[in-house]
Amino acid sequence: MLKPMDFTSLAGKAIKEDCLTAEECRAVLYAPDEDVLELLSAAYSVRQTFCGNSVHIHVLMNAKSGLCPEDCGYCSQSRISTADIPKYALVSRDRLVEGAMAAKEAKAKRFCIVTSGRGATWGEIDSLSEAVHRIRDEVGIKVCCCVGLLDETKARALKDAGVDRLNHNLNTSEEFYSEICTSHTYQDRLDTLRAARSVGLSLCTGAIFGMGESHDDVIDTLMALRDLAPQSIPINFLIPIEGTPLQGVHRLTPYQCLRILCLARFLNPRQEIRISGGREFHLRSLQAMALYPANSLFVDGYLTTPGQSTKDAWRMIEDMGFEIQLD
Repeated sequence: MLKPMDFTSLAGKAIKEDCLTAEECRAVLYAPDEDVLELLSAAYSVRQTFCGNSVHIHVLMNAKSGLCPEDCGYCSQSRISTADIPKYALVSRDRLVEGAMAAKEAKAKRFCIVTSGRGATWGEIDSLSEAVHRIRDEVGIKVCCCVGLLDETKARALKDAGVDRLNHNLNTSEEFYSEICTSHTYQDRLDTLRAARSVGLSLCTGAIFGMGESHDDVIDTLMALRDLAPQSIPINFLIPIEGTPLQGVHRLTPYQCLRILCLARFLNPRQEIRISGGREFHLRSLQAMALYPANSLFVDGYLTTPGQSTKDAWRMIEDMGFEIQLD
């Protein structure tokens, strides 16, 4: 087990972009509670080196809700969920433009459009493309899309429309993947990311932690993300939504969430690391501390669950001595 003073040496390795060993990764995840402040300080030195003191805000819209044939155990929109959520087809182009305007007013760097389902139909791709053209022309904000599994042809259509980034999360390790979903595979997710990258889209891909995975699964997931080298890594913590198979799973503590975020920063020193779904539920009064390793966050909710309000997020960022980066 590493001593507290050794976290500085881990930060030094990360700044040199050397990969931590598996033993060093475990030392981060098993760090005693009394050492977490020193761990955060070390992670912050990496964050400051590559990301400065800026914070990127993102706003997402659930542009198509429920109606999904997949069986992802964490998701309230899946076919096996009985969660009481709104269910609707793809919203109108006008509604998407309005959402983008609201995101810009929230000082968001990027507007994230998310649709439920295994993958977008061509009709949905066409509608999204038309909306993105308008958003780029009328609002002037960058757009990320998350539309499920995607092939190269559809990815190119989104790129041509003005989408600059695709989100598709790995969610967990390859070893653990079949425990949370059986209707598609970990490889299907990798194939989607590779299709997006092949047409020039930048990548946003991350994980959901707290689903019952082991520490080694956490490490394997973060190592896989390091290998992919995406531009953005959203770190979600499971929200145990009533009506989903994982509704009773609540294994994370605020400090464990912070340990995971610190490890994510050590292994992915240059990336935008976003504290995403579940931060309010699991970090609670320690949310602000997450900005030491992370440099990005979502505001105003996550698809079917609420989140921190825009004004409260602005205040938290200011109180921590950080500043919002608009571009």
